[in-house]
Amino acid sequence: MDTTDLKEKNFEADIERYLITKGGYIKGNQDTYDKDRAIDMPVLISFIEKTQPKQWKRYVTKYGDKAERQLYRVFQDDVSRYGLIYVLRKGISDVGINIRFCYFAPASTLNDELVANYDANILTVTRQFAYSRLNKNTIDMVLSLNGIPVVALELKNQITGQNVEDSKRQWCTDRDPKEPLFHFNNRILVYFGVDLYEVALTTELKKEKTFFIPFNQGSNGAGEVGGAGNPEREDGGYVTAYLWEKVLRRDMLLSILQRYISRQEEEKLKIIIDKHGREKEITETSVKIIFPRYHQLDVVEKLVSDTYYSNISQRRNGEEEVRYDMAADKKTTYFSLRKPHGNNYLIQHSAGSGKSNSIAWLTYRLAGLQSVEMKNMFNSVFVITDRRVLNKQLQSTILGFDHIDGQIETITDSDNSEKLARIINDDNTRIVITTLHRFPVIYKELTSRSGKRYAIIVDEAHSSQSGKSAEKLKAALADTDEALREYAEMEEIEAEELEKKKDALLEDLLTQGQHNNLYFYAFTATPKPKTLQTFGELAEEGENPEDNKYVAYHNYSMLQAIEEGFIKDVLKYYTTYDTTYEIAKRIESDPSYEETPATRAIKAFHDNHQHVIAQKTAIIVEKFREVTLNAMLGKAKAMVVCSSRAHAVRYFLEIKRYCQENNITDVNPMVAFSGTVSYEGVEYTETKLNSTDGRNISEAKLPLYFASDLYNMLVVADKYQTGFDEPLLHTMFVDKKLKDVKAVQTLSRLNRWHKDKKDTYVLDFCNKPEDIKKSFEPFYKGTELIKPVDVNYVYTFRKDIQMFQLWTEGDEQKFYDLLENITKQKDRLGALSNAFKNTIDRYGALDEEKQFEVRSKIKNFVRFYSYMAQIARTYDKELYKAYVYADYLYRLLPKNAKERIDLDKQIMLVNSKISEGETVSICLGDNNKPIKGENPKAGKPKNDNEDLLSRIIDKVNIMYQGQFSEADRVIVESIYDKMVTTAKKKLTKQANNTDEKQFEESIFPQIFDEVARGCYVEQMDSFAKLFENSDFYRNVMTQMAKVMYENYKKKEDEIPFIPELFKQKLLSDVESEFADLKQFLPDFNSVASCFIDVLKVQTTSSIDGANELLLDSFNRLYCLEGMKLVDKRRHFNTIVTKYEVFLKKVYYLLNGKEMVNDKDENSMPTFINCIFSLSCLRGLKNNTDERYHKFYDYLELVKQWRNSESHNAPDASMKELNSAIHIVSTMYLWVIAQNMKSLNFTIGK
Repeated sequence: MDTTDLKEKNFEADIERYLITKGGYIKGNQDTYDKDRAIDMPVLISFIEKTQPKQWKRYVTKYGDKAERQLYRVFQDDVSRYGLIYVLRKGISDVGINIRFCYFAPASTLNDELVANYDANILTVTRQFAYSRLNKNTIDMVLSLNGIPVVALELKNQITGQNVEDSKRQWCTDRDPKEPLFHFNNRILVYFGVDLYEVALTTELKKEKTFFIPFNQGSNGAGEVGGAGNPEREDGGYVTAYLWEKVLRRDMLLSILQRYISRQEEEKLKIIIDKHGREKEITETSVKIIFPRYHQLDVVEKLVSDTYYSNISQRRNGEEEVRYDMAADKKTTYFSLRKPHGNNYLIQHSAGSGKSNSIAWLTYRLAGLQSVEMKNMFNSVFVITDRRVLNKQLQSTILGFDHIDGQIETITDSDNSEKLARIINDDNTRIVITTLHRFPVIYKELTSRSGKRYAIIVDEAHSSQSGKSAEKLKAALADTDEALREYAEMEEIEAEELEKKKDALLEDLLTQGQHNNLYFYAFTATPKPKTLQTFGELAEEGENPEDNKYVAYHNYSMLQAIEEGFIKDVLKYYTTYDTTYEIAKRIESDPSYEETPATRAIKAFHDNHQHVIAQKTAIIVEKFREVTLNAMLGKAKAMVVCSSRAHAVRYFLEIKRYCQENNITDVNPMVAFSGTVSYEGVEYTETKLNSTDGRNISEAKLPLYFASDLYNMLVVADKYQTGFDEPLLHTMFVDKKLKDVKAVQTLSRLNRWHKDKKDTYVLDFCNKPEDIKKSFEPFYKGTELIKPVDVNYVYTFRKDIQMFQLWTEGDEQKFYDLLENITKQKDRLGALSNAFKNTIDRYGALDEEKQFEVRSKIKNFVRFYSYMAQIARTYDKELYKAYVYADYLYRLLPKNAKERIDLDKQIMLVNSKISEGETVSICLGDNNKPIKGENPKAGKPKNDNEDLLSRIIDKVNIMYQGQFSEADRVIVESIYDKMVTTAKKKLTKQANNTDEKQFEESIFPQIFDEVARGCYVEQMDSFAKLFENSDFYRNVMTQMAKVMYENYKKKEDEIPFIPELFKQKLLSDVESEFADLKQFLPDFNSVASCFIDVLKVQTTSSIDGANELLLDSFNRLYCLEGMKLVDKRRHFNTIVTKYEVFLKKVYYLLNGKEMVNDKDENSMPTFINCIFSLSCLRGLKNNTDERYHKFYDYLELVKQWRNSESHNAPDASMKELNSAIHIVSTMYLWVIAQNMKSLNFTIGK
């Protein structure tokens, strides 16, 4: 095949041809280019002479034949001091003469001279650009503005064996940054690498440290759902032609130089340790040039164009349109137009999209946008944000463009809200940055907004545009004239007459719904259903409102951000730990509880158990040292996500304890939580726990210290899980249930880019990979809303509430009148609350179920009316008064909170095992998973059946020993309940006629299958998984068989362990031994309870083998009447020989680690080691108090009997044996009594 026409030079020629014939360029000539100065002075002088003849004439008069040299000197001095971007925008001043080096598009075309100057710009394209006297290197293509090189391209052609990666290498290795052409912000402002399929760019050459970013549209085109790369061209042209056909064409490049490209200076406060070991706060400053990425350019251009065209009555529709170009008075084809949702635009841009810059550029463009009448389209542009970083970035970016002094105002935390009201009323400020919560304070203080138009840019729209603050923003800024005329037409009355009669009620109604003078631009990475329905595009319109489908106006997906390398894939290395545990009753009785709160209480008991916290802490610390400390060149940090504030405090203290006891010095945690937490009688705050080593670390300073080298782990509870931007965060340990947006936001704390971050790591104790996948899928590409909420639900709620007859429409009218006139009364709170007295009394007279139902309906009525008011305007005065009344009433109604069930003293942890699962890469699907609108139907509270505590515990044990998810709970509990009620007799008979293996494998499956199929017939959807997944079916059946065999098997030699009976028998035998020391010891009933707990609690596999042996032997020795001597001797042997194991267990519980032989680490600890490791035994020998002497004697006897029982078989009478049992039991309780407080703490009581 002939490849003559497929070489790189042909690629160059095609681009050059387009730029010269269609792109507004002329062919460059290097003959006059000065390589030392990196400028073509003759071209520049030609431009100046044409556009500024008077200034140039004065300049030549002043400097004569040195004018050109002087011009270059002043130009270069300013470029060296301020940068080329600044000089292109501002020009220079010399001896009172102002000279511009280019002219950008004027705001309007009314000034012919400015239009002519803009048209006079000389844009040249030069191929094989030779730039140095030191070598013969050439650049494939350079674009210059009035003789000043500003853009450079290196082109590669896959057909000849090279691609964009080769162009990157060429920029890094063959181009010396010391050349004047390549100095930062001196000449070339952006360097492109281009091949047939992809584009990359950088704004600074730093040899091997040069950092390129993709400049691609996305696999399905800009703004569309997809991944990295570029789409195929339907017309068969170059895939990367968008670069020269859209971005580099004359008008667009000039627009980028004027309105986009910016020098950004970032100041970062850091904590460092100086050479004297002292902590110091320093400010590090970094400077970079930001060139818009393609999707940023695309979204801003589309939004500006759509906004402009929304005010033109005859707007053409189509995929590609000829439109008015804001860069000049031209008709040009640019970025394709899309149909927005009214004046609302939803921009779904992922983390890593550069959202802050997109907002800054859009803000600046909208502030300067002019209508067809050449007037400002907007009186002001409001940016609604809570991010201080964005506030600063907005100001610095916008101030870098041409601007009018005082055009930007930021309402800071220290400003009062009156400042915002004054700014709006004065109508002189182009850009206002504020938070949403300011508007409810000032909306009534504003003057008429008639004839005014506002742009409202919302940052993090998923969280900031719901509720009353959003209502009041509209009330503050809406022009209600059109709504008034609409209402007048409905009422068949003249608008002027209605204006005179307009009252506060009508004014409030007129502010609802959409308003043509308000344009919303909502940015978010994770839109909620309400966000999509409020701001999204109507992609599909169904026959009914609930059949509609909404999507974002513009997308830059998480998938694309990951594939382009702007964020990390936080699901790539995801390790789950499986927790199995068994709970048992510690009480003899079997009370009944509501299942859901009791199940929740059992789980909380397990999760907060000291033994469990200690197990997980060891895993966290060791995995941190294994993974995190070896990542990012040792700079990586981790976050521990806890389920509650108390959980966070326990974790933090346990991590500190574990590290201290194991001499670990490379794990340095901090903790973050709100308010005060009481734990073990001590009040803790975040600041108190973090302020150690002489440091006083306030909440505000925590991010600063965590970013330093002083700390590398942050334990959090509902803080720093959204919006926290720490690039060094690499690892996350999750011990909290995460779902939906919360899961995405929390795990996304790890995704921030850092040059040394090669991967991330998640270790999850609570969530299954499939649940995390389900949470991420709707936001991985583009989020679609199906089944949106029907706003007419508010009428249903109102009717349902009226059925309870708690108040009348007359009450609503009286309260509304009172509310409007209350400013005349002194006791505002008293008057308002008194208005609800009778309603609240009627509510109190309802039974608990009806209270729950009506309170839920009132809550939903208020929420959905507020939601509806943002979307639609009803003019329904009666409905609005009902809303106002219900809104205030809801805050006064007592909550239906049921008393929290506390089972901590009724249950105990028998065992708990945490095992490492596999590390998986959670792959998100190719298809979008749409989200559904919230189901607003409020009904009766869910029936929560009561059950015996023992049965609830059985079901919990099945759930967690089988490692089932919450979604499986209905299957497990339904089958268990049905088997207990229908097959108990049969199961009992079979359990007692077969062994365990035969019961589980031969008998139980048939009974289980019959019950399971019956459940399936009744609830097919709920039980489909059971019959579709054979492994799941088998797991449920196996776990249930084990529990039921254990429950129904009657053991002939088994005697029940009844804690209260055992304590009674034990204390009657040994309590008198402690009479002389009673004043120093705890209550002995509590000592006996603690003794039982210690025998049962799980510690380590090397110790816990004695648990059941000791409990069984003690139970038989004290509670079994008529025991034979041989049996008693056998059980005495157990309690005396296992006393050493018991002491090791107590040591473990007190110290969180196993005992070691202090003389020989390779040998097992001896009985003597046990005695000397516990102060309550070690100190007996030398205690001078006679009351302690007998306990020393008893200890010596135990040692003697232990040795005898281990090595000999001494004979003993029943009397001697009973005496020995008494002494050994006394020494068991002696150890418990001396350590009970610490043991109870460890066990979790």
